[in-house]
Amino acid sequence: MRKLFTSILVVFVLFQCTSVVQASTLQNAYENHQSNVQVKGSGTVIRILKDDNKGSRHQKFILKLSSGQTILIAHNIDLAPRINSISYGDTIQFYGEYEWNNKGGVVHWTHRDPNGHHVGGWLKHNGRTYQ
Repeated sequence: MRKLFTSILVVFVLFQCTSVVQASTLQNAYENHQSNVQVKGSGTVIRILKDDNKGSRHQKFILKLSSGQTILIAHNIDLAPRINSISYGDTIQFYGEYEWNNKGGVVHWTHRDPNGHHVGGWLKHNGRTYQ
């Protein structure tokens, strides 16, 4: 029983360390005005925006990270499934490309590249992966 508890504690601590590293990568990218940075993290939905239907269609929403930073997620719904069940307060995990702006930045490329030239990204919501 003690080994099980110790194992669970170690996994929890490692997970927390990973979250801090990921959050600091986003924070550093924002503070240093960096773009084209692959990032991974999670946040809470604080605003759901209208889809952008000009050119490639994108589902858009704003996440608040544990650091307090906010980021816009621009998820291409021509190349990946739309998250239909998204709601205010939901937790979304993401992996994509960060682009700096003065409002916190944008994460896009949250999908596979059909041409195979770009690192594939994803979103995770309620146990389902969207890519």
